[in-house]
Amino acid sequence: MLDHAGQVNVFLVAGLLAPGGFLAPDGTLDLAGLRAVLRERIAELPALSKKVAKVGRRHHWVDCTPDVEHHVRLVEPVDGLAGLQDRCAELMGQPLAADRPMWEILVVPGAAERGLGVVLRIHHAVADGMTAAVIVQRLFDPGEPRERAGNEQHNSGPAEIPRDPLLRDPRRALRRLRTGLRRIRKTLWGNGVGRTVLLGERSAHHGVAFLQADIEALETAVRPRGATINDALLSASASGFRALLMAAEEPIPAWLPVSEPVALRRRGTAGNQVGIMLVRLPLGEPDPDERLRLISAQTREEKPRARDQGTLEFMRGPVGARIMDRLARRQHLVGGFVTNVPGPEGTFRLAGAPVAALWPVAVLAGNVRLGVAAVSYGGNLCCGIHFDASNVPGDVFVSAMGEELARLGRAPSGP
Repeated sequence: MLDHAGQVNVFLVAGLLAPGGFLAPDGTLDLAGLRAVLRERIAELPALSKKVAKVGRRHHWVDCTPDVEHHVRLVEPVDGLAGLQDRCAELMGQPLAADRPMWEILVVPGAAERGLGVVLRIHHAVADGMTAAVIVQRLFDPGEPRERAGNEQHNSGPAEIPRDPLLRDPRRALRRLRTGLRRIRKTLWGNGVGRTVLLGERSAHHGVAFLQADIEALETAVRPRGATINDALLSASASGFRALLMAAEEPIPAWLPVSEPVALRRRGTAGNQVGIMLVRLPLGEPDPDERLRLISAQTREEKPRARDQGTLEFMRGPVGARIMDRLARRQHLVGGFVTNVPGPEGTFRLAGAPVAALWPVAVLAGNVRLGVAAVSYGGNLCCGIHFDASNVPGDVFVSAMGEELARLGRAPSGP
């Protein structure tokens, strides 16, 4: 399952709940009522009713009835949103019990003045980000529908890909083979990132921070330039990386490669099916508008290519995944992770309580010390920044990224 000391390979999403449903206006909560609602929904999600069993040298999924009293539980209060961020940072280093279904929902008092915090964790062995997002939608009850912004995708679940399309197109099969060989070579020997504070052995001290930006304002600003909301996210991340390296008194590279997952159309029933897009962030370009243009030019080409190529070659089986896990601990192919998961069409409720805000938190894998995750929710692009707090000035990154998101949202709509 590729967990290591201080590194838990989980999909984490944190939210704020307003009064309603199981949460009374005076702050009283009906935990039994929440569990009753979720018990029915869990029964309809087979992935949440399985645990790992070792048979010989291999691991298998076996059916298991979840103990809802354990999986849905009340935890110690926190002090406001900052306390919720700190709690999420702690959770990114705490493993899920392997002798149970590998997920949990934690109710966190004190995260909001008139409400509660909630944290959902699902191990990536159970689901990738896209599949986990669908599970979230089925656990939560629908809230108010909202007209989707142009950047958002419908998230009812990726469609099945037609069977064996390569057999009907040998030229495409040959092109994919050549691309696959290049990706394997890059994975084994890629060295696009020099010695930097962004890479190295990680401490056990995690940091998490939340940001959000108005999607409509971002879209109004970047669409006329041929850019997408995802391009704006990458551009704002570039501002963060640039500021971080300056604060660390490191030279600013002309380009910083980062890895971004790309959702694939589903093949069969596997829970993890994502492609990988490498994006070179132009940190050496001082003009932020030119950085956005350079990024959007890349993603227009790279995203279709990543989807066509499919899952990273080393992640198509357990042996390859173990090899990839070892390589990742000393890799210099990428300097960070950025992931963007499409959000729901509207907002959620949890057992009747409105979900007022929602933030994802990215996994830090291999030797990477900072990652950005984003989801569209309630008209906002909601970002979670996860970093090694002992080795990386994450607060500098967060400040610069937030300033750039705000600037992009105010930018004129002309070319």
